[in-house]
Amino acid sequence: MTLAQWARLEEDEPGELVDGRLEEEEMASLLHELIVLWIGATFQVWLGDREGVVGGSEAKLAISPGRGRKADLFVYLPGQPLPPLRSTLLDLPPSIVMEVVTPTPRDTRRDRVEKMVEYAAFGVPYSWIIDPELRTLEIWELDEQGHYLRVLGAFEGVLDDIPGCEGLSLNLSALWAKIDRLAQA
Repeated sequence: MTLAQWARLEEDEPGELVDGRLEEEEMASLLHELIVLWIGATFQVWLGDREGVVGGSEAKLAISPGRGRKADLFVYLPGQPLPPLRSTLLDLPPSIVMEVVTPTPRDTRRDRVEKMVEYAAFGVPYSWIIDPELRTLEIWELDEQGHYLRVLGAFEGVLDDIPGCEGLSLNLSALWAKIDRLAQA
């Protein structure tokens, strides 16, 4: 299967394109979706009227010939060129991709290893990994050699100095507290 064929699949057809084959995606839990939407809403508020874009997990990223991925969340920051809004295949790397780690070994490997290598090769400046089991946020920045370096690691508190996102504030303690309240409801 080619990237163009993958892009033309019906929207309910799940899967990512790996070496020309359609590969099963992870099954997102309610916890996974709550984290993605919370971070996405935080980005939306921060962007306000600026020209940036926040998108979700059904957007297809054209990583390389024969490879297409769906990040849990992606952000095009203000000033960055955007793909056409009606595109079904995004061939311009976003500024940020985020993966929420799913606890199965296969999905953890895909999120933490495979996709990181692919996003770096695609030229995504920042890759975020959120691990709900460990309650951690890691931010990785692409260096001049095309490799990610960890520039932030946090598990709680209010983060006001987020690489690449001047003025963005994330309250990890509030996120984890909300999840705890919902788990007890």
